[in-house]
Amino acid sequence: MALNFHFDPVDLPPEAKELRQEVRAFLKEEIAAGSFSPHSGRSGSEKAFARKVGARGWIGMTWPKKYGGHERSHLERYVVIEEMLAHRAPTRSYSTADRQSGPVILRYGQEAVKEKILPKIASGELCFCIGLSEPNSGSDVFAASTRATKTDGGWLVNGRKIWTSNAHNSDYMIALLRTSPKTKENHRHGLTQFLIDCKSPGIAIRPIINLTGSHDFNEVVFDDAFVPDLHMIGDVDMAWKQATDELAYERSGPDRWLETFPALVELVRRAGPEPSERLAEGIGREVAHLATLRRMSVSIAGMLQAGKTPAVEAAAVKDLGTNWEQALPNKVRLLAPPSGDSAPDSNDDRFEEALRHTTLIAPKLTIQGGTREVLRGIIARGLGLR
Repeated sequence: MALNFHFDPVDLPPEAKELRQEVRAFLKEEIAAGSFSPHSGRSGSEKAFARKVGARGWIGMTWPKKYGGHERSHLERYVVIEEMLAHRAPTRSYSTADRQSGPVILRYGQEAVKEKILPKIASGELCFCIGLSEPNSGSDVFAASTRATKTDGGWLVNGRKIWTSNAHNSDYMIALLRTSPKTKENHRHGLTQFLIDCKSPGIAIRPIINLTGSHDFNEVVFDDAFVPDLHMIGDVDMAWKQATDELAYERSGPDRWLETFPALVELVRRAGPEPSERLAEGIGREVAHLATLRRMSVSIAGMLQAGKTPAVEAAAVKDLGTNWEQALPNKVRLLAPPSGDSAPDSNDDRFEEALRHTTLIAPKLTIQGGTREVLRGIIARGLGLR
C-alpha cells in the first residue's frame, strides 16, 4: 500500500512574522481611508487596491525578479494571503492570477508570454479566471468537450465553460480545451491548456447570479474564438498533468477555510469576555478545528517552498477546510446568545450581517475548486486505497 501522504510541522520564519505586521499596518491604513470595510465586505475599486498591493511587492512574491516577481518564500506569501483574507480585503481582482494562473504560466508558458504577462500580474494590472467546468461534464474536468481546432497561426475554440468565477471582470482565462479524443489507455489524454484573451471576438460572457444576489459566476460561450499558437501552454494533448499541478496551488491556501471566518469572529465579539460554559466550549471547539487546518495549510506552503507538488495533501486540506467552513454558520447560529444577552460592546447588526452572508455562500464551498467526492477519490489514490 502506498502511503504518500504527510504533513511536516512548519514554523514561520522571523521575516514572515515581520511581514505580517507590515501587512496589518497597510490594511489598517486602507480601512481607515475607506478602501474597503472588513465588516460589510463593501469595497471601492478592486483594481485600484490590486495596484496598491502590487506596488508593495505582494503579488507574484515567489516568482523570479526577471518576470516582475520578488523571489520571496512561500511562507511569506502565505502570511500576506492569510492577513488579506482575515481582513476581508478586496483581493478578487488579482488572487486567481497570483495563486494559480501566474505559476502555471511561469512553469509551462512560452518565454514571450512570460515576459509580457507575468510582470503585469505582479503589478496588479491583470485579472484572470479559470475555464474548467462545463455544462455536461460535472466535476470531471477531464471530460471537457469544448474544442480547440488547429488553424493557421493558432486555434479556433468552440464550446462552453460554466461557473467561471469573475470572468466578466477578467482580462485573461486559462482554459482546459480538448484538442484530441481521449484514448482507451488514458481518458485524460487529448486536453491542452490555453491562455485566452477574454476580450477576443467570438467570446460571450453570460452572468449567473448567486444566492446573495451577486454576480460572481458566469457561463462563457466560444464561437470560433481565435487563440494564437503563442498562447498554448505546455505540450499539446498533455494538459492533464499541468492541471493536476495547478489544483495543488488552488486547493491548499487559507482561502479554503476562511470564507465564513467572519461569522466566528462576530460570535466571539457577541460572546464577550465572560461567555457561558456552553458557549465557551463551542467556540473552543471551532477554534481548535481552525488551528488544525491552519497548521496543515502552512505545512503545504512549506512543501511548495521545498519545490514539491503536494496535490494529495492539498486535496485533504480543501476537503476538511470547506466542510468545516460550510458547517460553521449554522453552528454559530445555534451557539449565539440572544441579542439581549450579548456583550455590551458587541454589534448585533454586524453579527446578523456576517451570519446572513456566510449562510448564503456556504452551499457553494464544497463544490468550488473540486467537490468533496472528487477530492476523496484523490486522497484515496494517494493512500493507495484505489
